[in-house]
Amino acid sequence: MDLQSDLPIDAIRVARRFGSKWVLRGVSLRVHSGEVVGLLGANGSGKSTMLRILATLLRPNAGTASIYGHDVVSAADEVRRTVGILAHAPGLYDDLTARENLRFAAEMSGLPTTDLGSLLGEVGLSEVADERVRGFSSGMQRRLAVARLMLRRPQLLLLDEPYSNLDSDGIVLMNSLISRTARGGGASLIVLHELAPASGILDRTVTIVDGRIAKPEKPASYRVPVSAAGAIS
Repeated sequence: MDLQSDLPIDAIRVARRFGSKWVLRGVSLRVHSGEVVGLLGANGSGKSTMLRILATLLRPNAGTASIYGHDVVSAADEVRRTVGILAHAPGLYDDLTARENLRFAAEMSGLPTTDLGSLLGEVGLSEVADERVRGFSSGMQRRLAVARLMLRRPQLLLLDEPYSNLDSDGIVLMNSLISRTARGGGASLIVLHELAPASGILDRTVTIVDGRIAKPEKPASYRVPVSAAGAIS
């Protein structure tokens, strides 16, 4: 019996190349339930590629990776039902309103559509709920993408620079979502350009340099609770 089969992330010697260039060169990473892990590294180091492999958006050229025991290649559908990903591009429909974007996402996932207004309120978009997304600022689009994540309540969050374009209230909102997921027994892997916005919620960090883990994973001694004023109930 595989005692690690319930791990949110269990990646072993994952490698990926684009043409002749190896972007990942044997990355092994385990993330446990309740953990919030920061993935650090310079641009081009392989962080986003690793995240995309875990989200089933790319296939590894070598190595294996599983999410809660489901292989990211052979059991991709099961993985997608478990994972919530926030990429650089929010992936919204510009010609739909904020409410319509959420309704479409809910219907595609077989989820109820009765509480969308409350969800939009939680991310501070009540006043623009019925406006088309094409007129939203980058920060507003990011908030709507967060609402879409909250709609699904995934067990594992894969977040690629999630604080981009967020103001201070948006950062609190994002950290509340991440912390709530961890308290519920889920986990998060966060690609970070800057450590500061997530420093209060990280359990540890992993650094990738030139496609390899550059230093041992270490506990983050600076973890502090998210302000109750910004918590999502």
